[in-house]
Amino acid sequence: MKLESVYENIQPRIYAFFLAKTSNRQLAEDLTQEVFYEAVKGMGTFNNGSTLETWLFAIAKNRLKKHIRSQTYQRRLKRLLTKEERFEVSPEESLLLKEKQSLVLQQINTLDDMAREIVILRVYGALSFKEIGQLVNQTETYTRVTFHRAKLKLQKEMEDYDG
Repeated sequence: MKLESVYENIQPRIYAFFLAKTSNRQLAEDLTQEVFYEAVKGMGTFNNGSTLETWLFAIAKNRLKKHIRSQTYQRRLKRLLTKEERFEVSPEESLLLKEKQSLVLQQINTLDDMAREIVILRVYGALSFKEIGQLVNQTETYTRVTFHRAKLKLQKEMEDYDG
């Protein structure tokens, strides 16, 4: 079966799956494209233990779960930030918080390329170490160790700033 015919046959159904789950056309289109991108990337892992259609829908379900986790993380972060703002922070405290956030970003940018990528994917992308490892072509252990070392370095820099 040609890849084009598989895509033409299954793509509308995966899109419909996402549309039914999210009620958002643009998001459904984006997630559908991500499924096929992941499928092409992971074609070597497909074993004929299931049909190609089942495999693609398994990828779709996992992609949806990942999206929902990401949205949940972002909502929690927003709630946390909103709670902080409700405590009536003085203008001076607000300025200090913004300066500290800016300093953290500056410090992240001083990390080497790989460490910076891992930190950003972990902190801002909320990805697991396994997912990060796949994205940067490293092992899960490598990403954990690199993140830990980068975090220690950032903490030390922030302590030096505070002290």
